[in-house]
Amino acid sequence: MTYNTQREKLIMPEYGRVIQEMVDHCLSLEDRAERQRCAETIVDIMATMTEDQNQQPDYRHKLWDQLAIMSDYKLDVDYPYEIIQKDLITAKPKPLKYPMQRIRYRHYGHLTEAFIQKAKELPEGTEREELTAMMANYMKRSLYNWNRDAMDERKVYADLEEYMGGEARLPEHFHFASVSSGHLPDNAGAGSGKKKKKK
Repeated sequence: MTYNTQREKLIMPEYGRVIQEMVDHCLSLEDRAERQRCAETIVDIMATMTEDQNQQPDYRHKLWDQLAIMSDYKLDVDYPYEIIQKDLITAKPKPLKYPMQRIRYRHYGHLTEAFIQKAKELPEGTEREELTAMMANYMKRSLYNWNRDAMDERKVYADLEEYMGGEARLPEHFHFASVSSGHLPDNAGAGSGKKKKKK
């Protein structure tokens, strides 16, 4: 008995070994007209097997591309479409550059620092206070998501002050927003729920 694991690896396993054997047979045909008819028949069978995808753009084009791939681009027939080039399939994508940016507190993230920097550049006033308040609440949620046991509104405010060089200005009667539906411990940040505007 011959097991599939002992056979040659399929180029496109989704079509199964029978289709691959049809392609191999098509390659062996010497008469070009017969080989053309065979190729068209194979594509029709492939279309039947994947009829749930026939609404996709360039559906038939993709089938002919796949036929060329399964023949290792050795099938000499008249393709009705321009077949995708082999080197485009095997080409490896260029590695992406990973942004290596120094982040003071990783649990707050780079965007937090960027927004706080933007707030620092704004003139004193309502807009700056509102953006600072938004960032304070965002930092609270970030700290909570990172480590719930470490969640303390006083720490969040201290970190915000450090980020802003001691110039954190929050709206009068500011309250930190709740980060969850009652899941925050009752003693988290006790006594630090209000942050008045610094003078």
